[in-house]
Amino acid sequence: MAQVKSIGNKSTEKNLLALLRRQEITGWRRFYPLFGKPDFVFPKARVVVFVDGCFWHGHPGKCRMPVTNRPYWLKKINSNIKRDKRVTRTLQEKGWKVIRIWEDSIQKQSTMAKLRKALG
Repeated sequence: MAQVKSIGNKSTEKNLLALLRRQEITGWRRFYPLFGKPDFVFPKARVVVFVDGCFWHGHPGKCRMPVTNRPYWLKKINSNIKRDKRVTRTLQEKGWKVIRIWEDSIQKQSTMAKLRKALG
């Protein structure tokens, strides 16, 4: 678990990055200095995108809790979920549209449709 990085995860952000390029969706920035450290920011449209890992962000039905050290992981995942809600609420209060994409939903057409709709 210690080898999992918070940025540059090949299976998540990089997959979405490649998809944005294939779909010719432009105007995004990475590593934009904004509360909560969104994975992608569309400054002109005031849209932020977070790509949430199913394990780390507690996907209902897909987050398989480890058997060992279970109390630690329950506390950690629940803390992440609370933080995600706080970040979303704070950004929305500041006028940003927040899109959260589960890592297993990146390739779904509905994901790109949702993003395109938010971008206007």
